[in-house]
Amino acid sequence: MSGHGPGDGAAGTDAGKRLEPQSGRMEVEFLGGAREIGRSAILVDDDLLLDFGMDSGNPPAFPIGAGDVDPEAVVVSHGHLDHVGSIPSLLSGDARPTIHWTPPTYELTRVLARDTLRLHGGTYDCPFTEAEVARLTQVSETHGYREPFEAAGYEITFFDAGHVPGSAHVLIDDGETRLLYTGDFHADDQQLLAGTTARPDADAVICESTYSDVTRRPREEIEAAFAESVAETIWSGGTVVVPAFAIGRTQEVLCICEEHDLECYVDGMGKRVTEIFLREGNREFLRDPDLLRRAKGNARFVDGRDGQRERIAEQNTVIVTTSGMLHGGPAMTYVPAIRSHPTNKIAMTGHQVEGTPGRDLLETGSAEIDGRMMRISAQVEQYDFSAHADREGLLEFLAAYREEGAAVLVNHGDRCEAFAEELRAEGFAASAPELGERLEVAP
Repeated sequence: MSGHGPGDGAAGTDAGKRLEPQSGRMEVEFLGGAREIGRSAILVDDDLLLDFGMDSGNPPAFPIGAGDVDPEAVVVSHGHLDHVGSIPSLLSGDARPTIHWTPPTYELTRVLARDTLRLHGGTYDCPFTEAEVARLTQVSETHGYREPFEAAGYEITFFDAGHVPGSAHVLIDDGETRLLYTGDFHADDQQLLAGTTARPDADAVICESTYSDVTRRPREEIEAAFAESVAETIWSGGTVVVPAFAIGRTQEVLCICEEHDLECYVDGMGKRVTEIFLREGNREFLRDPDLLRRAKGNARFVDGRDGQRERIAEQNTVIVTTSGMLHGGPAMTYVPAIRSHPTNKIAMTGHQVEGTPGRDLLETGSAEIDGRMMRISAQVEQYDFSAHADREGLLEFLAAYREEGAAVLVNHGDRCEAFAEELRAEGFAASAPELGERLEVAP
């Protein structure tokens, strides 16, 4: 695997002093996220760990060999459960690897870890304890974009990945070989973030492929259709429940509501995440902090006391709430409250994994909500507000690495092998590593 992509070169001569060349080869082992979505974890030379997530299915799944992983340092791409869900378990016993991330990713990981403890603490579904979560503060080192730092003997540089606030492409440089781990990324502008523009030189690229077979309409068209549909429902006397993921998606919807002068409520973990994004030190990771500040001011935060949710559900308004796939959270109150009237609407804003109540609702018009199977008479719509690059975005990003023959290692998708084959047909040196596979990358 050889060659460098042309890119913008920002992590080359401008990235600071290069390390002394080592063997010229890196060994990369895929502990999770290979030919699957969830539990992302990649080990470099047994010393540097990239992400350590969990698959929140039933039952949850963790990286393979999770109990035996003992890295010198950990570098985290972004704060979503499938990339950080198992991070605290690395701090059990005497293990204290330094963990490197952006400030928002650090804070989001702590929020997600405490939520996992609340839901599953003390069971096999939670691989860590409160003590290990508390240790995160002892080992955390935060970094901004394009500010090189050292970890486990490598020079590491973060680049804005445009996925969620604080998300990063991770460039690993041993002085001779340069490996780019894309993490999750988006190539187009969103309300919160601009699309990624970074294309640092690399010998090999580990690239996500979540939506490698999807081509979306322009984001502005999707947002306009959503706002028009929501406004029509409110004008007709209905209520709109918007199930949304707490990190990124809730804030996107709040910004759209503010932009289109739509009154809204926000409930669930998304409230706390919104406040985290607006804190000093995190605002710089937003495309337009003032927009999110206005969106927060336009929204009413729900505390859920004294029947407040039931009263809100009777209003002609928009309710943005977790969970995004209808398997928990305040949505368990709002959906039953509005389900029986066809004037009301449930507007899904994210991908619904097979087997979740959200997926069942889209496909059958019924779903198990809070333990009860319910027929939904309210209108149900879906809008693709994904924060991942679609097929065109993936190809545009990777184009910078084709001419010089950089190896492309496709991961984080349910059709990795097919996408790698399609890339090879387009002239890429592409492959799809298997779960547990260990391979070498070199200049």
